[in-house]
Amino acid sequence: MERKLNTFIDLFAGIGGFRYALNSFSLKCVFSSEIDKYCVETYKNNFNDIPYGDIRNIDGKDIMDHDVLCAGFPCQPFSISGKQLGFNDSRGTLFFEIIRIVKEKKPKIIFLENVANLAKHNDNNTIKLMTDMLKEEGYDVFYDVLNACDYGVAQNRKRVYFVCFRKDLNVNKFEFPKKANKKVHVIDILDDKKYIENKLYIDKKIVFNKEDKPVLQDKIVRIGTINKGGQGDRVYSTYGFGITLSAQGGGTASKTGAYLIDNKVRKLSINECRKMQGFPDEFKPCQNTNQAYKQFGNSVAVPVLKSIFKEVLKYVNQT
Repeated sequence: MERKLNTFIDLFAGIGGFRYALNSFSLKCVFSSEIDKYCVETYKNNFNDIPYGDIRNIDGKDIMDHDVLCAGFPCQPFSISGKQLGFNDSRGTLFFEIIRIVKEKKPKIIFLENVANLAKHNDNNTIKLMTDMLKEEGYDVFYDVLNACDYGVAQNRKRVYFVCFRKDLNVNKFEFPKKANKKVHVIDILDDKKYIENKLYIDKKIVFNKEDKPVLQDKIVRIGTINKGGQGDRVYSTYGFGITLSAQGGGTASKTGAYLIDNKVRKLSINECRKMQGFPDEFKPCQNTNQAYKQFGNSVAVPVLKSIFKEVLKYVNQT
């Protein structure tokens, strides 16, 4: 059996985080699927490739054979910030579409990402059902919750990652990557202030309850409050990690949080969000600002995927 991984498919592709990660190891994407029209546009602009639409309408026989199935499947049904309806939410049932394609194509590797809360959703029954279904299809299943800030990302972003090896690969043990030695903080990804639009600055009552000391800290450091301090109304230091980028969050600094930068408080720019998710410099964000923020909030952190897949290759290449 040929163990080398050459091709992959990109399900629930979003703006291409998985694709950037696997392309960096010279794998070729042979199929992609995404339903959101704005994400499709962004994906096309960056990869010159138009994803197919709703995966529920695509016959597995029409998908090319592939070595790796990648999917950052919809997380809202399992998110702690949502209603946590799980499989009772129609988006939650999209996991079964992954299983349908696995049945048809039997890829060597299944590589999945979702919100950390999935790991304990419904008293752990949801993830048990998922792992059982993957095992039934003939895979050795490994999963873990990793925080992006441990892998060279300036953001506290916990996500659960699945790596599943087809049983004939004989991978009975898999260890997720060790934490990176070098930490990246918000101050490391900031744009020059000459590129920052005035509308990003916050001109509201702000109360600071902590001094912003210029000392790097490997944690989120909150230093102030806007208005009543609800979601999006909290001020953070750039000398710590950023809060999790959000697709839906509200408040004055919605989706990014607010930071004290050059003695002023502002949201992060689109370009800073790009860097906070580890997308390359050449990435072209959506021209619609609101959609661009949403897309980065929904996306995967590329450096984490790269760190995991580097380990995957080590195990697959063992003979």
